[in-house]
Amino acid sequence: MAKSITGKAFDFSLFRRVMTYVKPYKSMFYTTAFLSIILAFITIIRPVLIQVTIDKFIAGVESKTFPFLNTFINQFSIDNQLEGLWFMTMILIGFLALESIFQYFFTLLGSLLGQNVIKDLRNQTFKHVINFKLKHFDNTPIGQLVTRTVSDIETIAEMFSGGILVIIGDLLKIVSVIACMLFINWDLALITLIPIPILFIATSIFKRVIKKAFQDVREQVSRLNTFVQEHITGMSIVQLFNREEVEMETFSGINKKHRDAHIRTVWAYSVFFPVVEILSALSIALLVWYGFKEVALEYATAGEIFSFTLFVYMLYRPIRQLADRFNTLQMGMVSSERVFKVLDTDFTIPNNGTKDTSELIGNIEFKNVWFAYNDEDWVLKNISFKIKKGKSLALVGSTGAGKSSIINLLGRYYEINKGNIFIDHTNINELKLQELRTFMSIVLQDVFLFSDSIMNNITLYNENITPEQVIEAAKKVGAHDFISKLPRGYNYDVKERGTMLSVGQRQLISFIRAYVHQPQVLVLDEATSSIDSESEELIKHATSVLTKDRTSIIVAHRLSTIKNADKILVIDKGEIVEEGSHSELLNKNGFYKKLYDYQFKSQQH
Repeated sequence: MAKSITGKAFDFSLFRRVMTYVKPYKSMFYTTAFLSIILAFITIIRPVLIQVTIDKFIAGVESKTFPFLNTFINQFSIDNQLEGLWFMTMILIGFLALESIFQYFFTLLGSLLGQNVIKDLRNQTFKHVINFKLKHFDNTPIGQLVTRTVSDIETIAEMFSGGILVIIGDLLKIVSVIACMLFINWDLALITLIPIPILFIATSIFKRVIKKAFQDVREQVSRLNTFVQEHITGMSIVQLFNREEVEMETFSGINKKHRDAHIRTVWAYSVFFPVVEILSALSIALLVWYGFKEVALEYATAGEIFSFTLFVYMLYRPIRQLADRFNTLQMGMVSSERVFKVLDTDFTIPNNGTKDTSELIGNIEFKNVWFAYNDEDWVLKNISFKIKKGKSLALVGSTGAGKSSIINLLGRYYEINKGNIFIDHTNINELKLQELRTFMSIVLQDVFLFSDSIMNNITLYNENITPEQVIEAAKKVGAHDFISKLPRGYNYDVKERGTMLSVGQRQLISFIRAYVHQPQVLVLDEATSSIDSESEELIKHATSVLTKDRTSIIVAHRLSTIKNADKILVIDKGEIVEEGSHSELLNKNGFYKKLYDYQFKSQQH
């Protein structure tokens, strides 16, 4: 796992890990780095040309510092000052255009590099997240994972477009400017550079302060995303229980902390930038005070004074921006640490199986299965049963008895603690995970539909499922009529979570989805518990269509829906307390009979 960068200035091991994502694009990286070197040296040419221009064509003296430029200019037989000024102006414009071209490609390639890196990193992160055990999503706020996968990774891109590569260019520019100033006039350079150590100290302090402030900003962004994600998703509960004002107060508190964190960054900038401007003005003042005395004593030229003025601005700008650049780099490191923490979370279902399901027919056996979500707080205790191919098994019991846990274990959405589960005498751990989950389909009580068309919600973009198959399945299930009446029919957009459809309609869509994937094993998890009587009749019909010739497990709340099951297991406190057919269990006059009588009386009332 990546080390924390909170306690030290820079974590090179973490940085090296980020740079591994550059390897597929190393030619782009080296080209961008080369352009930063070219830009660093091409930048100092303009002040030098201005110095020579002023000395030669205004002051009328030859440049002692750059005699080769005098030789070059003299080759063109320039007759007067005005012609010389036009000539040098054209050269300056040419170099400015060249610098702009290099700057364009530097910015473009740097941004492309960053976007390619985060594309790969985001793909890897999302692929890792979708393979987490369901338990991880039970314990981790969804908004936090959204922040890691979206905004944190976006920050990493800035490490390349505005971070490491720009820092390299700025450092080279600072070195080249100082070297050129010392070469032109070393004593004038030393006087002009007197405020620079103070600037470096101020930059170092600013960097530390802004780093802490931006860490707070990222933390508050994560909290804000988590809160908004949860409460917009659960808005119906907020409104049903009249909690708008309370939740608004909570949101205001989180939002205030987010604002305060940003204000701390604004405060740091508002102090640092004026300090830079004051020091920059001090350098210019020293240049004017000492420089013109040098000109008077003929130790310096007017052109040198003008070039030094440009050099001062060229020097202070990257130094001032370096703090920002280092902060961008540091924030990218903070974000990369958060993302790598997700990637280093080893909470996925082991996929070590080597067998496929091509020869399996659907006999299921649970053998002495124990399961707990936390430690040894057992949800299932020594569960054993068998289902033969094409037969149906119903699971009944009170809420929290462990019924849904059984089907979660069958699909390996959670891992058992003890015991074994077999399909046709093959342990499910020996099967490839994707093969196992393709072998079965699950219809849940709480149907989740994506913000997409009905057709895509059914096929889930499986290219092997044709529209004709979907329509045929809808007709068999009994949903074709209501779908056909919708605007655009099967292309109707159900919006987020299928809010444009009723509960019963969403449930029917989920039945079609299960049917068209042609599973060998079908699981219905309380699929009729939240629907009206009319929809229940449709779903009873759909159930008979789906379960025909398939091994079926039905978790039932309404006992009337499982009368025809081949076997019924009564689960209580994680244990099987009764088993048999509907009539057999009624004759036992036990737990099942009490449940049935209670529901029957409730329906009569």
